[in-house]
This record gives sequence, structure tokens and C-alpha cells, in this order.
Amino acid sequence: MTRSPTDGAGGPRVVVVGATGNVGTSVMRAFAERKDGVAVTGLARRLPAWRPEGTAWVAADIAPGGTALVPHFRGADAIVHLAWRFQPTHDPVTTWRTNVLGSIRVFEAAAEAGVPVVVHASSVGAYSPGPKDRLVDESWPTHGWPRAAYCREKAYLERYLDAFALSHPGIRVVRMRPGFLFKRESASQQRRLFAGPLLHPQLVRHSLVPAVPDLPGLRFQALHTDDAAAAYVEAVMRPVHGAFNLAADPPLDAAALARLLDARPLRTPLPPLRVALSAAWRLRLAPASPDLLDAVLRLPLMDCSRARATLDWEPRHTAEDALRECLEGMHARAGMDTAPLAV
Repeated sequence: MTRSPTDGAGGPRVVVVGATGNVGTSVMRAFAERKDGVAVTGLARRLPAWRPEGTAWVAADIAPGGTALVPHFRGADAIVHLAWRFQPTHDPVTTWRTNVLGSIRVFEAAAEAGVPVVVHASSVGAYSPGPKDRLVDESWPTHGWPRAAYCREKAYLERYLDAFALSHPGIRVVRMRPGFLFKRESASQQRRLFAGPLLHPQLVRHSLVPAVPDLPGLRFQALHTDDAAAAYVEAVMRPVHGAFNLAADPPLDAAALARLLDARPLRTPLPPLRVALSAAWRLRLAPASPDLLDAVLRLPLMDCSRARATLDWEPRHTAEDALRECLEGMHARAGMDTAPLAV
């Protein structure tokens, strides 16, 4: 990758947008641990007390009307765009402003600042419904599940980046499409975002969850956030472009979840469960929309051979290990000294 002449360490300068969340903290730490002269600047709405060695921080809001981004991007060799709002799910206009319009601001500012590499955090959620009995590669359609705001937003940005890449042929555009990302330090955040007050940390332990719903289509992929971060670093440092699926084996299903919780899978019809989730969401007892469950049940299983071959990437943790670590973190009220990951 291009070396920045303004970087006193002699290495490239990377700006990580959304540097204090689940993925951002792992990406910042992965770059900091390289010890090869990479200069990393983290952008976040709220500056953290956590400061990995050799990193700099800037307070910035990517939403329309927020911080001017071009000055912070000028001179950078790569932008890693991770910023994303999952809440409030009851106000999709607010998440659209940050996730879609804010992302467009990031991409356009990168182009205006002359940044040669843009790495964007897409997701398995961008994919159209697909098979659970075979793997799909990066050519699978990315139209999302239209009823889920998260999927709509990820899919829209895929379309936007199609046009952006054509309009800016000098920019190397990379899209990372990971499965569900877990680590111990993200436990408190993920409980707040997806379970809310209905899931007390002390309930996430063996013997207190007697059964796991075995729903039709409940089979999905996950990986440890640190493994995803390693792929992001390689995508920056290697001359690659296009999309990369990221997931660890094995896919998770009701049987795997039951093993992790020392419970038993219980075949459950979807309609009554969805009615209950919908009622909890409408009463603001559960933060995650039932539409997100609908999306999970329809997500395809991804073939990650391109990342393995092109990025020389291999996850160090199994999907079960990653989820187990997060569940243990929930029970222990684990977090980090950044606003999104605070306990």
C-alpha cells in the first residue's frame, strides 16, 4: 500500500471511523500491535479513556451536519469505515441519517481528500435471503431483507459503493461482509442493543436457561471480533479490492446454542414467538425489532474461501468459542473503557 510522506514513522497512515465499538476497538488494537510504523487515528463521537500505544484520537460525528471530515482524512493512506448505529430501532430515520447518509459523507470526504483506499464494514445482513444447506460466495445478491432496517441500510450502501467505485476508479474499495461478531468486551453492549432489560446478566449462565427455541431456519455464522479485525488489517495492507465474506466454523444452530447454555433445543413454531417479540418491542421492553429475527432466519451461509486465499486469513477462534466468550462476558458484566462498550 502507498506510504504516506507525512508520516514521521515512515509507515502508512490509517484513519478508523467508528473506532470505539465492538469492531473498532479490535481494529485499533490490531494495528497498534503491528509495530511496523503504521500510524492510526481513531474517529469517534465520544473520545475514550482507552488509548492503545501509538494511536491518536479525534472527536467526530459523521451524521449530516456533523464534523467536517476532509481535514481529518487528508494525508491518510486508508480509511476503515466502521461507524454504525443500531439504535433506536423505533426511529429508522435516525439510524438512516447516521448509517446511510453519514457513510456517504465518509466516502465522499475520502474521495475529496484523495485517500486511495476505502475499507467499508458491510455485513452478512446485506445479503438477500439464501440457502442454509450450502455456502454462497461474494457474488450472491446483496438486496438484504427489506423489512429489517439494518439489512436495508447495509444493502443500500452496497448499491452506493457500486456507483462510487465506478466514479472513482483510482480508489481501491474493499467491502468486508462478516457474520455475527462476538468478543468478551462487547458483551455489555450487545446485551443492551439486542436484549435490553429482559435479559439480566445473571441469567446468562448454565442451568438457568432450560431450553433454546429450535426455529425453522435458525442457522447462522459468527466469528470472534479479533479475527475479523485481522482480516480488516490485511485488507488495508494488501492490494486487494472487492468483497470478502468472513465467518468461522461451525455455523451456529439451536443445538450449538443449547450446548453453550447447557440447555436443550426445543422445537418452537415461529408465529407465537414472533408475536411475543413484537409485543415486547412495541412496549419498548426489547430493543431489537422482530424483523431482525426474520432476517437472521433467512440469511445465507457464506463461503469464506476468498478471504482465506487472498488475505491469507484464517480465524483463530471457532464460532462457538466466540459466542461462549461473549456469553461469559455478559455474566461477568464485561466491557471496555469506551462509551459504546462501557458496562
